[in-house]
Amino acid sequence: MTDKRVWFITGAGRGMGVDFAKAALAAGNALVATGRDTDSVADALGEADDVLVAELDVTHRADAEAATRAAVDRFGHIDVLVNSAGISYKGYFEEMTPEQIDRQLAVNLIGPMNVTRAVLPVMRERRSGHIISISSGAALIGFEFSSVYAAAKAGLEGWMSALHAEVEPFGIRTTVVNPGFFRTELISEKSMIYANPSIHDYDERRAEQEAWWKAQAGLQPGDPAKLAQALLRIAGGERPPRRFLAGVDAIALAEQKAEDLQAQADAYRDLSTSMAYDD
Repeated sequence: MTDKRVWFITGAGRGMGVDFAKAALAAGNALVATGRDTDSVADALGEADDVLVAELDVTHRADAEAATRAAVDRFGHIDVLVNSAGISYKGYFEEMTPEQIDRQLAVNLIGPMNVTRAVLPVMRERRSGHIISISSGAALIGFEFSSVYAAAKAGLEGWMSALHAEVEPFGIRTTVVNPGFFRTELISEKSMIYANPSIHDYDERRAEQEAWWKAQAGLQPGDPAKLAQALLRIAGGERPPRRFLAGVDAIALAEQKAEDLQAQADAYRDLSTSMAYDD
C-alpha cells in the first residue's frame, strides 16, 4: 500500500509509454507499468520499489482485470490511467485485410475500453481518478493511407466524450490527448505495418505514401519527454482539460477541423433547418 499517487500506464515498454512511465516515476509517483512483453518494460524502466511491472495485452479482458487486481494488491488504489498502447497499420482501405482491420480496432479502440472497464470500479469506489487516453491528429482530420487508424482513434474520442458524462459525477476526470507528430517508434518497422499491394489503381499513390512515411522516421518535431511532462502537469491540475492538443501541428489540425465544421454548417443551413414537421 502507498500514500503516493499511482499511475497505471499501458504500452509502457515502447514508444511514448516509456516516456510517460519514466516521468511519472521521476515525479515521485508509484507506477504500474504494463505491456505485452514484461521483459521489455522492465528493461526500459529498471527496478524500483515503487514500480510494478504487469503483463497486459490490452485486447485481452482477462489481462486487464489481472493487472488491475495486481495494482490494487500492491498499491491499494489507482489514481491515473494512461491508455497509451497502440499500433499503426498503413494502407488504402481496400487493400487492408479483414484481420488487419480487426487488429487495429482491437488495440486502439477496444483495448482502452477493456483496461478502463477494469480500472473504473477501483476509481469509482474512491470517488476519484483520472483517465487519459492517447488519441491522434488523425482523429481530427482523417489522413489518406490511414483510414482504419483514423477510424479507431475517432471511435476512441467518441467513447471518451460520452464516458466523461458517465463518470464525472463520481469525481473521475477524463482527458483525450491529440499528439501531433512526435519522434517515437510508431512509424518504425517495429510498429508500423503496411498493407500488401493488391489493387493496381493504388500503385502510384501507394508508393508515394510509403516513401513519405518511411522518410519521416527520426524527423518528427515533437519531443515525447516534453509530452510526458505535460501529462504530469495536466494530471496534477484541479480541473484537467477534457482535451489536450499536443504540438503546434495538432493545434493547426484542430483549427482546420473547426473551420471545416463551420463551413459545412453554413453550406446547407437553409436545407438543414427545414427538417421539422410543418405544424
